[in-house]
Amino acid sequence: MTSQEIRQKFLDYFKNKGHLIVPSAPIVLKDDPTLMFSNSGMTQFKDFFLGYKTPTAPRIADTQKCLRVSGKHNDLDDVGRDTYHHTMFEMLGNWSFGDYFKKEAIAFAWELLTEVYGIPKENLYVTIFEGDASENLDRDQDAYDFWKSHIAEDRIINGNKKDNFWEMGESGPCGPCSEIHVDLRTPEEKAKVSGLELVNNDHPQVVEVWNLVFMEFNRKADKSLEKLPAQHVDTGMGFERLCMALQGKSSNYDTDVFTPLIAKVEELSGKKYTGILEDEKDIAIRVVVDHIRAVSFAIADGQLPSNGGAGYVIRRILRRGISYSYRFLDMKEPFLYKLVAVLQEQMGPFFPELEKQGKLVAEVIKSEEDSFLKTIENGLIRVEKLIQQTTANNQKVLPSEEVFELYDTYGFPDDLTRIIAEEKGLTIDEEGFKAEMEKQKLRSKADSAQKVYDWVNLESKPETFVGYDQTESETYITRYRKVENKDGEFYQVVLSSSPFYPEGGGQVGDKGVLENAVESFEVLETKKENGLIISLINGLPKDAGAVFYAKVNASERKNSQANHSVTHLLHEALRDVLGTHVEQKGSYVGPDYLRFDFSHFNKMTEEELALIEEKVNKKIKESIALQEFRNIPIQEALEKGAMALFGEKYGDNVRMIQFGSSKELCGGTHVKNTSEIGHFKITSEGSAAAGIRRIEAISGDKSEEYFNNLEKQITELSQLLKSKDVVRSIEKLIEENTSLKAEVDALKKEKAKGEIGEWKNAYEQKGNKQLLVKKTSLDAGSVKDIVFQLKREIPASVTIILSDADGKPMITVGVSDDLAADYQAGAIVKDLAKEIQGGGGGNPGFATAGGKNLEGLENAYQKALNI
Repeated sequence: MTSQEIRQKFLDYFKNKGHLIVPSAPIVLKDDPTLMFSNSGMTQFKDFFLGYKTPTAPRIADTQKCLRVSGKHNDLDDVGRDTYHHTMFEMLGNWSFGDYFKKEAIAFAWELLTEVYGIPKENLYVTIFEGDASENLDRDQDAYDFWKSHIAEDRIINGNKKDNFWEMGESGPCGPCSEIHVDLRTPEEKAKVSGLELVNNDHPQVVEVWNLVFMEFNRKADKSLEKLPAQHVDTGMGFERLCMALQGKSSNYDTDVFTPLIAKVEELSGKKYTGILEDEKDIAIRVVVDHIRAVSFAIADGQLPSNGGAGYVIRRILRRGISYSYRFLDMKEPFLYKLVAVLQEQMGPFFPELEKQGKLVAEVIKSEEDSFLKTIENGLIRVEKLIQQTTANNQKVLPSEEVFELYDTYGFPDDLTRIIAEEKGLTIDEEGFKAEMEKQKLRSKADSAQKVYDWVNLESKPETFVGYDQTESETYITRYRKVENKDGEFYQVVLSSSPFYPEGGGQVGDKGVLENAVESFEVLETKKENGLIISLINGLPKDAGAVFYAKVNASERKNSQANHSVTHLLHEALRDVLGTHVEQKGSYVGPDYLRFDFSHFNKMTEEELALIEEKVNKKIKESIALQEFRNIPIQEALEKGAMALFGEKYGDNVRMIQFGSSKELCGGTHVKNTSEIGHFKITSEGSAAAGIRRIEAISGDKSEEYFNNLEKQITELSQLLKSKDVVRSIEKLIEENTSLKAEVDALKKEKAKGEIGEWKNAYEQKGNKQLLVKKTSLDAGSVKDIVFQLKREIPASVTIILSDADGKPMITVGVSDDLAADYQAGAIVKDLAKEIQGGGGGNPGFATAGGKNLEGLENAYQKALNI
């Protein structure tokens, strides 16, 4: 059975059991402040479990892309070292939202595994939650009783809280779970040791394949448990492990999920994969084929590698893959990007984002490979210098601070530093390096540390967003919670009627005030979490249950929504001018400016930028009225021509924004008429990543401010130049400057000629050689010309010139060709440069060095006399 058939059988089985089959949510989470990535199948259904949203169907099944590389669920360091851990993996899942519970979930799982997939029953074991007295949780007797009708009781194992009580994070939905384990060992191995002894003991052939979670509780911030409004089922079956079991393999990497990728790596690297766990080459191949999946899906879902947040995690995964291939596969040129086509062929039919975004994914990965390979090359030079310094001091241990700086500042892998050091008979200060890493983690933790308390519920009123229609509203606080961070103590509030737009879709969250006749609080930010619109205020009201008036900062909202509307017009104009390959890849919409990232592989020309501006401003002048479809079926919106963005998760009903021919699915706030935008001006265009261009622009008040400043500058220039024709006046100044520069250059040359005659007579005879050490205030260019002339004309000579032109120390050394075997200009200048706290270099015949210490020229002069 192929992996494609295994996946399809799962979906078909649950479809026949009345489940709605839904597509995978994006691997990158954009509107959940508690998580960077989907780390489990249930992530996209959190709001259903918590009762914030109504499920689209009571029974759902899917295959979800997951990534576990940060936070509580972090498998990164295990990847490649064993046969079954992965960064990106598929989670097959079936869900019940207040419909069926333990009995049916257990029956479905058993029937699918044993009758549909045909796994021998004697190879299966199950675990149930044994209870936990510290939390007053009883043994899951119901699950035990239901399993008894399917499997022998001696194959039902009690599991502790760590293994059999599933929690998504520090807080959130949770509950007891029942795991299904499969024993894939040979009959001979099974005869020696029972599978009962190996369940949950990290045996590579006795593995958990499916976890049935019975979602009953919500873990609160104070660690207490409260019952959820309804009981739910949340199951997760590891697709890669299931394929291993059904295809009779002992490693996930031997299944056809990975073998096509491994074959391509073998072809490109010339290395043969043997599947040996401890073999560094095989570890590297496993790392590469795992990581290319994670990185490709993240980029396809809209997350580009970067230096912060989720982008940093993706860059780290990719660099880990490059590092392993560089060290153990001898791959010194980019090659990972060539694996994207194989991945597309394998998974494209189930995940259309890979088909659509394949070219972009490959371009971004290739660019990252180029960049990091250069980092490695530069790092190798730095490591070599560090080794030289260490050995010169008769030391055998590389200092931890320098090794950490290589890793942290320059991105050079610390394990590569270890390997190079060991080859030279050295080690690194491991304890010191660990201490430096710990310091960094503590700094990072301190910067992001935040303590969030539990919600205090007040008014049981509907919580609605009214910000599309009004910027002020009478409201109540329905719930609040305290938040403590490095900036102090704040409170998050949820309002019954909120005009504050929560950050999302690229648009910043609203600020404003929450006040009544008694007190007033500043609204510092507004975000969305688990379907709730949460505003952060700078204090707790004395009477939190009183009536309040919520007021949005009107001027900031006006400018933000003008910028948001103009991004829609910009998107359409870019597709008109550059082609329909253009797709939005990210945006920032604030009151001061907008940023728009889009797929395009060439730098835009001035003509293209001018045409874009012209098209957008034409739409603004046409005074096109907003057509808002606030809640229509997504299929209807798509049929109307609305653009849906890859990497976004849309519901069954959506909001469509239309300005004439521009139609997009969007949840942001917008102007009522394009004339409110005023004017659009592009301020910059550049590269955001390989295949991604970035436009920054302004509109509305900021655009007006921009042109007012330009007018003011032109007026000031006109006054300075005493002319209204500023352009012609500047042209004249340039002409005069060119003429004066030519005169100055001529004077310098004349002065240099005079110096040459004097310097020729100033050489001091040193045996059969001649030495000139001279101080001057000539500029570097003149000194260079003179030194080249002297070293040609004066045989067996070393010429050293020390200059203080423009108050900066400079040392220039020339060695005549006939002394090249005895003296090196580069070595001389390097030695002398120490006196001016500088450095430099060149070739054996000519070298220069600059420095910071002007007073050090005298010491350098005295030192040079002794050469």
